[in-house]
Amino acid sequence: MAVIKHIANKNSDYGESERYLIFQHNEYTQKPILDEEGHMILREEYYLDGLNCDPFSFASECQELNSYYHKNKNFNEIKSHHYIISFDPKDRDECGLTGERAQQLGLTFAKKNFPGHQALVCTHTDGHNESGNIHVHIVINSLRKYDIPQEPYMEFDCEAKAGYKHHLSTAYLTHLKQEVMDMCKKKDYIRLICSLLLKEKSQKKNIGHNAGDRKNSIS
Repeated sequence: MAVIKHIANKNSDYGESERYLIFQHNEYTQKPILDEEGHMILREEYYLDGLNCDPFSFASECQELNSYYHKNKNFNEIKSHHYIISFDPKDRDECGLTGERAQQLGLTFAKKNFPGHQALVCTHTDGHNESGNIHVHIVINSLRKYDIPQEPYMEFDCEAKAGYKHHLSTAYLTHLKQEVMDMCKKKDYIRLICSLLLKEKSQKKNIGHNAGDRKNSIS
């Protein structure tokens, strides 16, 4: 089963998202794993790209955009949205899915479904508890950088304009669910039953582990 998860983050430290994506973390505490000298350890395999930003200056570029539009200043504002698309391990073993190929799929998905946003797209190949399920992380600044054409799933005209925030409506969720399903079928991962998980959750740490984070779940 392929799953797309959504987490809304209120942490203003965008750099913490990038650190989570490229450095090893304890899967239970979500704290970085350190070497003998106290330095964070790079993940053994990951693929990282940026959309509408340099992936290694994502944090500063998001802050610059926020400052320009005077948005994302308050503690309770959602600063970023984190989506995770997880593939069935059988797609790796039986269909030949690789981290590199999953990254291409993730980039295409992000460009189509989160246009105009600064975004990090990062694929991990280890999976939960080293299960080996390949998964793609997509982290977007909640504030849109560029104007885009109006989409049918948008509730308000302003949602397509630069300087306005990502609004995850019910119609948008339905759209994302269908997009994942279409991607699975198109790429011959037909066995994947795509569901959209959204579960209300507040936490103290970033990347789904920060104070005020919200995780919605619907099967």
